[in-house]
Amino acid sequence: MNAALYVVATPIGNLEDLTLRALRVLREAHVLLAEDTRHVRVLLDHHAIVRAPAISCHEHNESERVGLVLGALREGRSVALVTDAGTPGISDPGYRLVAAVREAGLAVVPVPGACAAVAALSASGMATARFTFVGFAPKKAGARRTFLDALGSECGTVVLYAAARDVPALLAEVADERAVVVFREITKQFEECLRGTASQLRAEWERAPRKGECVVLLDRTEPVTDEVTDDQLLAMMKEHRPSEVAKRTGVSRQRVYALLRGPDSESSL
Repeated sequence: MNAALYVVATPIGNLEDLTLRALRVLREAHVLLAEDTRHVRVLLDHHAIVRAPAISCHEHNESERVGLVLGALREGRSVALVTDAGTPGISDPGYRLVAAVREAGLAVVPVPGACAAVAALSASGMATARFTFVGFAPKKAGARRTFLDALGSECGTVVLYAAARDVPALLAEVADERAVVVFREITKQFEECLRGTASQLRAEWERAPRKGECVVLLDRTEPVTDEVTDDQLLAMMKEHRPSEVAKRTGVSRQRVYALLRGPDSESSL
C-alpha cells in the first residue's frame, strides 16, 4: 500500500457491510487508528483479520494523533482510520486529522462504504435529487427550534441523526402534517422504518417508546408564500400559541413572533 491516510468506512450494524477493498486496507495498513479499539477488534475478529493492535483516535485525542500520523506517512507507512460505525468524519471523529494531513501536503484516500444517512435516504422513498445532512440537532429546545427554522425549502429532504429517546422532542418542532421517515437501528437485527406525518409518529412513539439510534428524514417543505396574511396569523394567535400557529401554517416562527411583538419589533432589535 502507498503511504497515505486511508479513511475507511465500516459497517453501521451488519458486520457483512464491509467492502473487499476495506478488508484489504484493514489487513495491510501499517497503522490502524480506531475510535474505540475494543469495537474494531470485534470487526477484525469477525473477518479473521490478524494484525497489530489498533491505536485509539477519538474526539478527545484526535489532535494528539496528528504528529503520530504525519510521522508514519513521512516514513512511507500507510495509516487506516476507522470509527465505530460508518464513515469517519460524518458526525464522527476524523475531519481534524484529515485536514492536518491535507495541510501537510500528504495523501488522503477515501475507502467508501456504509453511511447511515445515505442508506436511510436511499430506502426512504423521499426525494433524493437534493438533500441536506445536518447531523445531530441541538438538545435544548430553543436551540433546536432555531436550528430547524434555518432549514428552508431549498434544502430539499433533511436528514438528521437522533437517539430514539430524542425523536419525540425533535418531531414536536416539526409541522404536524410534514411527512417524516424514521429509520431505527438501520442494518441491525431490529431494524425498523416508520413513515407518516410528524404528529402520527409522535403518537406512535408515545404509544410504544423506542430505544437505539435513528436517522430522521424530513420531507421538503413548501416555500412560504403570502397566502397567509398577517391578520389571519394574528387571529389564529388568539386561539393557539405562536409556535403552533407557525407549525399549522408553515410560516416561519420569526414572522409569527415579529407580529406578536408589534410593528416596532425590528427597530428595537
